Amino acid sequence: VQLQASGGGLVQAGGSLRLSCAASGRTFVTYKLGWFRQAPGKEREFVAAIYWIGESRYYADSLKGRFTISRDNAKNTVYLQMNSLKPEDTAVYYCAADSRAWGIATMTSGYDYWGQGTLVTVSS
Repeated sequence: VQLQASGGGLVQAGGSLRLSCAASGRTFVTYKLGWFRQAPGKEREFVAAIYWIGESRYYADSLKGRFTISRDNAKNTVYLQMNSLKPEDTAVYYCAADSRAWGIATMTSGYDYWGQGTLVTVSS
């Protein structure tokens, strides 16, 4: 499974960005896809996750209401809409996929495929 994240860039505080994660290869073996982020000097943290089937979505509590995860199964693509961005949202955003079903959606250990990351910079 290959994951290609895109859509990052420089945005002013209060602005919006939409990240995309396109999955290719043996995507049928994956159950869910998640977004994580890592700011300089900090650990990678959970942002949001979605299952390919069904309506289950998970969000980091601190991001609920500003970030929305969605999917397009026909395109094997998951999106992260980020609104009302703040400087503290600055980070490299990674998408990840889980092929094991039992992986915990909110933990990095819950995923076994990772994309290369896309940088989001929010200026004040």
